[in-house]
Formats: sequence, C-alpha cells, structure tokens
Amino acid sequence: MIVRRAGDDGYLSEETLQEVVEQSLGPLDLDGKKVLCIIPDGTRSMPMPSMFRVMFAALSGRVNQLDYLIALGTHPPMSREAINALVGVSEDERLGIYKSVRIFNHEWDNPGALCTIGHLTEDEIAGISGGLMRRRVAVTINRRVLEYDLVCVIGPVFPHEVVGFSGGNKYFFPGVAGEEILNMFHWLGALISNPVINGTKRTPVRRVVDAAAQLIPVEKFCFCLNVVNKKCRAIFVGSPEEAWSAAADESATTHIVYKDHPYKSVLAMAPPMYDEIWVAGKCMYKLEPVVADGGELIIYGKHITEVSITHGRLIKRIGYHTRDYFLAQMERFSDIPGGILAHSTHVRGIGTFENGVEKPRVQVTLATGIPEAECRAINLGYRDPDSINPADWMNREDEGLLCVPDAGEVLYRLKEGNPAPKAFLVS
Repeated sequence: MIVRRAGDDGYLSEETLQEVVEQSLGPLDLDGKKVLCIIPDGTRSMPMPSMFRVMFAALSGRVNQLDYLIALGTHPPMSREAINALVGVSEDERLGIYKSVRIFNHEWDNPGALCTIGHLTEDEIAGISGGLMRRRVAVTINRRVLEYDLVCVIGPVFPHEVVGFSGGNKYFFPGVAGEEILNMFHWLGALISNPVINGTKRTPVRRVVDAAAQLIPVEKFCFCLNVVNKKCRAIFVGSPEEAWSAAADESATTHIVYKDHPYKSVLAMAPPMYDEIWVAGKCMYKLEPVVADGGELIIYGKHITEVSITHGRLIKRIGYHTRDYFLAQMERFSDIPGGILAHSTHVRGIGTFENGVEKPRVQVTLATGIPEAECRAINLGYRDPDSINPADWMNREDEGLLCVPDAGEVLYRLKEGNPAPKAFLVS
C-alpha cells in the first residue's frame, strides 16, 4: 500500500497527487487495457477535479479506454452540466481534450443496467448480523463494472451512519449496486442504530459490503482520500480493503470531534451540496450523539426545498419515526424498502415506542425551504429559516448551544464515548 500525508495543517498539491497516482498505477499491467473509475457524486467533499486531471495524465495514451461511473446509490442522476462541474471541466474541454473519456450515471432502478454476480446466503447474513437478519440476498451491480480490466475506486472516507466509515467497497455497494442488497444492509444498520454504527470501524454492515465485493470478478484498486476543508490531507492507495482500513483510521483522528457535554440546542448548518433532506439528514446523523435528552437538533438551510426527489413519495407516506416505532408494527410497512425505513429512523433518531406512544429522544426541526405543513405532516418540527440567526448559537457552548457550519461530514461525540446504550441494540 502507498500512503502520502501532508504536513501539519497542510494539504497535498495536485503535483503530489500526480506523483502518487503515477507511482501507484505505473507498475500495473494496463497497457491497452480498459479502466473504469468509480467516483462519488456532488454530495461528497473531495478534490475531484484534481483527481480527474491526474488520472487522465497518468493513463491517457496508455490505456485503451478510461471511463467514469458515478456512484449515485439511489441519488438522482447528475446532469451533464453538474458532471462537468464535478470533474472540473468546461463543455469545450469535455468535447476536446477529454472527448475519449465517458462518464456514466449509475442506474440503480434500471434492471437492464444491472446484473447479478452471486448471492449471500441466509447463513452468511445471519452470521454477519449476529442473528438480526436471516435472508438470502441477490448481489447485483452495474453491469458496466464487468466490462473493464481494472476498476479504480476514487473517493473520500468519512464517518458514516450505515457502514461506520464510508469509502472503499462502499463505492460498489450501495454506490453502483441494485436495490435488494442496498435495502437489506441499510435496514441492518438501522437496527443496530446510528449512534452505535457511526464512526465505528468494524461493523456488520461493512462485513456485508466486503463480502459482496468479493463476488466482483474484476481486478480492483482504490484511492482513499482523507479530505479536510474539501482539500486532500492524505491519500491511501491499494486494494479497497487495505486502503480503506488505513483511511478509516486516519478519519477517526480528523473527522470525529469530542465534546465535554451535550447541548440542549444544536444548529446544524447544511452545506449547499445537501439540497434535500435525503442527504441533509447527515446533519442529524453526525450530531445526534451530542444532543441532550429532550434537546433539539435544527437542520438549517433555506436552499433545501425537497424531502427527496427520488424517494419523497414514500417518505411522505410513512413520515419520520424511531426504529422502535417500525419494529412494533412491521406488518404495516412490509412494502416499504429497507433503505427508506433506515433513512426515516436515522433522521428521527433514537427513541422508544411503548403502548402505542412514540417518544423520540430529541426533537428534530427543519428550518429550510420546506413549508411548515409538509414538515408537520412528516413528523418533524418546523422553524421559519428567516427567524434563525446563526450568531445566536455561536460561542455559547457553556449555555448548551452549539452551531456547526457545514455540518454532515464530521461526527460529534461526547468525550466519555458514544452515549447510545447497548439496550438500543436489537436482541
């Protein structure tokens, strides 16, 4: 494995990234071969334009074909203009110097774009999940992956609510996968709960993802980036498993903030890249552990006007609820995909459901461009975003108020450790 770190408070230049890429790919037998790069969409922070340029410089004229597949998961497809912005090229450059490079959106809901590469058995899932689940799962993936000699995963590693830390094989599952395995392991993560999973390196969900990736019959390579302030602080190169492991260790030191006490009110300022609650929910996921019992987490961002373009209909049907609310009446929600249920519970947070009464641990409030009636209808609170002055939360931590700009990628925990008790785990 190749590792390159910047100095204290420094970042890797594009020239350094070029050196690392050439050093990594140089020894590989790629002459005349086809290479596919799997990359994140615009909801992840990373210097994608730099990586796009250095990969092209290293492989253009050497490989027969260099293409890109955007790991959308179930996010909406990106427009051509958005893709150009993602990789940092103009339309003239796209049609000129980069005309040989094809860039594809993943199509998670198009059966014709997917193929089945195997199955995870009931016994495997039961063993991995500690008995929380027992089901046979088809492993489906974008069929383009199988058309190349080498697949390169390129992406950042952050704490994550479903797998523990993002990156590595997660770019295959759910990045370019089909619905069945995606829904299965998202619900598994929800059963274990966000406070227990998020920022934990070795999780049952990561084991599912890695097991599924072993079924991919193509050589895999991985560039895992440690990204701070949207710039690359370190890069780890090798197999998806080893590069991710080292990058997750690094992320644990750069993307987890420990606080002395919980807060009664947390203002989570959603960055522009989170333009719907489907992704802006990360503001809650990363801050839930430091909200006091009975406190309030406010997702703030007037630019957010949608719950979810792709999944809004189903989310509006079921609303946002705690995990235990669903577990107590699963027959009512048997037709709802596990990924939708998981998102709902992650946004609403930990809580109980006893004798028909749901008691979330904290209040989750939207101060966005979503109307009050819609917020109430989906079981979330509402504040007029124009009534919010972030300065009212700043520099008042001793009073129990916390303001977090650009929330969603850095995980906050209490110093005494993750506050979620083991009782929240399903037995």
